[in-house]
Amino acid sequence: MVELDYYHQWYQTAPHWHRSFGVLLIIITMFRLIIKVSQSKVEPLINHKVWEKFLAKLIHLALYFGLLVLFVSGYLISTADGESIKVFNWFELPAILEFDDSDDLAGLIHKWVAYLLIGLVVFHVLGALKHHFIDKDETLLRMIGRSKK
Repeated sequence: MVELDYYHQWYQTAPHWHRSFGVLLIIITMFRLIIKVSQSKVEPLINHKVWEKFLAKLIHLALYFGLLVLFVSGYLISTADGESIKVFNWFELPAILEFDDSDDLAGLIHKWVAYLLIGLVVFHVLGALKHHFIDKDETLLRMIGRSKK
């Protein structure tokens, strides 16, 4: 989006949609965290190796931390000029902080954290597929709520 020029048809609409979906993702993630905290913890399978358990915890923490950084940096980009974020024109998220030139740094952080998150998601999917097709265990089925146990 940063490369759209003024005359591009998406110049005005793409940022609005991007911000709106971003705010919805923040809300969904907050609900997910509330559910995660309120439910009992699902223990790893007995046959999982120590390094697999460690890597799973590390990836999950990195995903949540990355989302937090992505949300904060996106908010800082969008509100750097002091204007609120209009979410699908349903409501506005007010600008609380205003920093000079913070949008450049926040934009750089937002971009690279988004790339990192994409990589982490791919790694997470590959891990789930490894458990399902190579280890032939219940991990993937447990993740999607289809476990036989």
